[in-house]
Amino acid sequence: MAAVTATHRPDLLEQARTELGLDPFEHIGEGTHLAQPAIYCASLAHFKQAGSPAADMVAGHSLGELAALVAGDALDAEQGLALAVTRGRLMEEAAETSPGGMMAVLGGEEQSVRDLAASFDLTVANDNAPGQLVLSGGADSLSEARRQLRADGAKAIRLPVAGAFHSPLMAGAAEKFRAALAEVEFRSPSLPVFSSIGAAPFEDPRAGLAAALTEPVVWQTTLKAMQGDGARTFLETGPGDVLTGLVRRTLEGVEARSLAEESEAVHA
Repeated sequence: MAAVTATHRPDLLEQARTELGLDPFEHIGEGTHLAQPAIYCASLAHFKQAGSPAADMVAGHSLGELAALVAGDALDAEQGLALAVTRGRLMEEAAETSPGGMMAVLGGEEQSVRDLAASFDLTVANDNAPGQLVLSGGADSLSEARRQLRADGAKAIRLPVAGAFHSPLMAGAAEKFRAALAEVEFRSPSLPVFSSIGAAPFEDPRAGLAAALTEPVVWQTTLKAMQGDGARTFLETGPGDVLTGLVRRTLEGVEARSLAEESEAVHA
């Protein structure tokens, strides 16, 4: 990610260094306040490396919504980075005052997992694909739910994040982020930019981006909505291939490609 960003978006790397006082890629594992700006920069750098491919519609998963809005010409890249810096800082501060975490649940009957989450006062933070939910909430509740899920035969994996993202524990961060968003200019996009919270094109990016801190990512529903609007080829332009795998697990009759995956194959 660092090398691609330095080559294709050195302007964003320099801005990130100035705003953060250090290179986020060199400290990416030290907290979400550094990881989020780094991932944002890398997403747009990989997009440019790919030739900024033309699309009929775009979407981003969670933080990726900022880069998607840039790709859709609704937001300037520099303002998007400033928002990524603010978002990461606010979410980390909220995690320190309201400790919690996240846990991926693989397998198990979906409604049973949702019912169990509710019984432990956990939020279904991500509905990523069939058989893949992510729960968010207090650390003790996650531990208790994990024991029950494993006893029921599901695979439950704690994620290496410091906060209960996409849950009510981020309410304080969402309120402050809403104030930051009010200072940013958004334009009408040049193509539909799908919200991964609303599973529909953004109508009010400020409201949608703020809500994304406390509301779940409904990625499975978002992909189906895009398919319903005519999407037949899904191209992941960011620094990875996780979303490509989710498309393949969720949709039938479409092509899913990852530029990172294709690049690895070329250099193998």
